[in-house]
Amino acid sequence: MRNVIFDLGGVVLEWNPDAILESCYADADARAIMKAAVFQHADWLQMDRGILTETEMLARLEKRTTRSKEELVGLFDAIRNSLQPKADTVALMESLARRHVPLYCLSNMPASTFAYLRGRHTFWPVFRGIVISGEIKMMKPEREIFDYLLLQYRLSAAHTVFVDDHLPNIEAAQALGLHTVLFRDARQCEIELEHLLAAE
Repeated sequence: MRNVIFDLGGVVLEWNPDAILESCYADADARAIMKAAVFQHADWLQMDRGILTETEMLARLEKRTTRSKEELVGLFDAIRNSLQPKADTVALMESLARRHVPLYCLSNMPASTFAYLRGRHTFWPVFRGIVISGEIKMMKPEREIFDYLLLQYRLSAAHTVFVDDHLPNIEAAQALGLHTVLFRDARQCEIELEHLLAAE
């Protein structure tokens, strides 16, 4: 039976920066400015990598945007609160776990965000191993983070499926010999996984 590695944001958890910004800013220009300053800025990747803390990120944002600290803290609270489980994906993972398919997690995420989510949601026991970029200072789609997970849990790339919603991550996994599913929705993911698992 193949191992299956799941991404979190956009696969297991909802992830929609535009919707987050719409919930916080009525003005379209303000949303565009904040999207560039937060989600599209290099600082966001540094926070995911674990070399920039959320506190440091907020301080930089306050200086860069001249927005108040209170407003920015509220935005980051909205970001965390938006990361709600995708019920269909969770149901799929639980079904696979009941069949004893070994499941793992690989996500680009700050360690502080993951700590918050780990205390809030209950599906984590389905995973036999979890690798978070902010905890080990490596990131998808870099080869090193895939190598780290495979070595850490003694997995064979040829017998492992990687599920992600971001094409560059999928392409990086394919280059290492992993099987892949480019996630669009839980049903499509289930169909493709069943095909791969049946081929084992």
